[in-house]
Amino acid sequence: MVFDLAFIWAGLIAFAVLTYVILDGFDLGIGILFPFAKSEADRDLMMNSVAPVWDGNETWLVLGGGGLFAVFPLAYAVIMPALYMPITLMLLALVFRGVSFEYRWRTKRGKWVWDIAFFGGSIVAAMSQGIALGALVQGIEVTGRAYSGGWFDWLTPFSILTGVAVVVGYALLGATWIVLKTENDIQVQMRKWAWWLGAATLLLIGVISIATPFQNPIYFDRWFNLPGSLWTMVVPLLMLGLIWKFFTGLNDQRDLQPFLSALGFFVVSFIGIGVSFYPMMVPPSLTIWDVAAPDSSLAFALVGAVILIPVILAYTAYAYWVFRGKMDPAEGYH
Repeated sequence: MVFDLAFIWAGLIAFAVLTYVILDGFDLGIGILFPFAKSEADRDLMMNSVAPVWDGNETWLVLGGGGLFAVFPLAYAVIMPALYMPITLMLLALVFRGVSFEYRWRTKRGKWVWDIAFFGGSIVAAMSQGIALGALVQGIEVTGRAYSGGWFDWLTPFSILTGVAVVVGYALLGATWIVLKTENDIQVQMRKWAWWLGAATLLLIGVISIATPFQNPIYFDRWFNLPGSLWTMVVPLLMLGLIWKFFTGLNDQRDLQPFLSALGFFVVSFIGIGVSFYPMMVPPSLTIWDVAAPDSSLAFALVGAVILIPVILAYTAYAYWVFRGKMDPAEGYH
C-alpha cells in the first residue's frame, strides 16, 4: 500500500490547528470577557477556571506552526512574509497574556496592569488570528516560489471582518465555558452573554460564508456547482442542528450542551474552509503537493508525530479529567 504522505501531513496540521482553536479559543474568550465581570472575585474565578489547562492548550499552536515549517517548508516560506505583522502581533499578545497569569497573583498595587495585559493580549491574539485567516482565504500573491505581494495585503475589509468574527466567537466559547464551570451570579450573567454572543457569532459566520465564495472562483464552483454542491450542503445542515442544540441548551440550562454546540460552530466552519481550500495549501495557486517536503522527510517526521500526538492528547485529556466539574470560589473544583 502506498501512502500519500503529503495528504496525511495536511490532515495532521489541520487537526493541530483545529484542536488549538477549540481548546485555546475559550481560554482567549475568557480574557476577552474579563473586564465585563461584575467583581474582582468573579475575575479571579474566571482566570482560575482555565489556570490548570491554558498552557497545555497552546501546545497545539506550536505543533501546527512547527509542523508547517518541517513538512511544508514552501508554504511556510510564502505564508510568513505575507502575514508577518498579524503573526508577530499574535505571538507578542500571547506572551503578555501568559505573563499576566503569573504576575497578576503576585501583586495588589499593580494588579490592574496585568488585568489589562490579560484582556489586551487575549483580544489582540484573537483578532490577529482572525485577520491571518481572512488574508489566507482571500489568497496570497505568489510569483514563482516566493511571496510577491505588498506589506499590507493582509489588511482588507474581509480580513478585518474575519478578525472580528474570531473575537466574537472566542468570547462565545469563553462565556459557555464559564456557564459550564461555575454557578450562581456569574453563571447567570454569562448565560445571558452567551445568548447574544451566539447570535452575533452566527450572524458573522453567515456574512463570511456569503462573502467567501466571491473571494475566488474556485470557492464559488466548489459550493454552487452540481453535483459537488450536494455534498457541501451537509455543512449548513450540520450548522442548523448545532444552532438548535445551542439555544435549547441555554434555555433549558443544560450547562454542557451550549459549550459543545459552540465548539461545533468552529468545527463546522473549519470543515467549510477545508471544502473551499482543498487541495490548496496556499490559495489560490499552491497545492498540498506543491509545498510538501520530500517523501523521505515526511516519513521521518511522521514517525515522531505518531509518537508525540497521542502523548499530547493523553496528557491534555488527563488534565481536563482531573480538573473536571464546577469551580468553587473558596475551594476550587468540587
